[in-house]
Amino acid sequence: MIDLFLNSMTKRDLVSVLDMKDDMPQLIDLAIKLKRERGKHKAPLAGKTLGMIFEKQSTRTRVSFDVAMSELGGHPTVISASDMQIGRGETVADTAKVLSRFVHGIMYRAYSHKIVRELAANATIPVINGLDDVEHPCQVLADMVTIKEKKGSFEGLKMVYLGDGNNMTNSLMLAAALLGMDMVTSCPETRMPNKEIFDKAVEIGKKTGSKITIETDPKKACAGADILYADVWISMGDPMTKEEAFKLFGAYQINKTLLDLADPNCIVMHCLPAHRDEEVSAEVLDGPQSVVFDQTENRLHAQKAILYTLLK
Repeated sequence: MIDLFLNSMTKRDLVSVLDMKDDMPQLIDLAIKLKRERGKHKAPLAGKTLGMIFEKQSTRTRVSFDVAMSELGGHPTVISASDMQIGRGETVADTAKVLSRFVHGIMYRAYSHKIVRELAANATIPVINGLDDVEHPCQVLADMVTIKEKKGSFEGLKMVYLGDGNNMTNSLMLAAALLGMDMVTSCPETRMPNKEIFDKAVEIGKKTGSKITIETDPKKACAGADILYADVWISMGDPMTKEEAFKLFGAYQINKTLLDLADPNCIVMHCLPAHRDEEVSAEVLDGPQSVVFDQTENRLHAQKAILYTLLK
């Protein structure tokens, strides 16, 4: 049987990493437990349906949520965002109220963080942020599961994120701060992460012992790192050309030169999809210190932990 870490009658959402502020360690441990017991537990979400809305294309998010819901005994159903025209043909509030009568939870992969928040505010069922323009909390939970598996704990670790200060950067800073892990964001001055979120992470870190900093020099940032993390340079919808991206981010590519500056036991992470020899060299991504496919597998188990906690 699965131990129930949380049991609340109050509807709960996962829109931001901060929504896990009180129980992220427990969610990580639950994901690891569910991974270890895959195929052995019963169907705790039998009779539950998860509505999945996709405004953006998806491989990992769609498959991991679909399989996670199915393996927990529930039913996943894809709701076409183009058919719904959420926020255009019908108000977000009305959409939230309608879906609340049909399904038991909503996973929304969206363009706008504001719309995700509005949907969650008006739904009477849990809303899960499957990625938006500000955060990606589900990916980050899987990342933290991977780090705990590989490193044992978060205490004393230094994670370095290199590249564009995007939604992944924002969520990683918050997660690192909550777990007491140091994090350095290394990106060009013109592509810094969200300042409000950075300030919040710094504030949290003062209480947990985590140092959240920014270092524009990638070589200084990578010195002694335990984890190097990359994401694509050109996010979906970004008009930047490949040539412009290389000019702006070229120095931040995770390659052998930067990896050699890190701790000898450093692991390399990437949330995928990856563009080899752009944000990370093929030599490093396919090398022995890369854990990217363990990381992506853990999306399934992190998703299970989220669904179990919010829908059970």
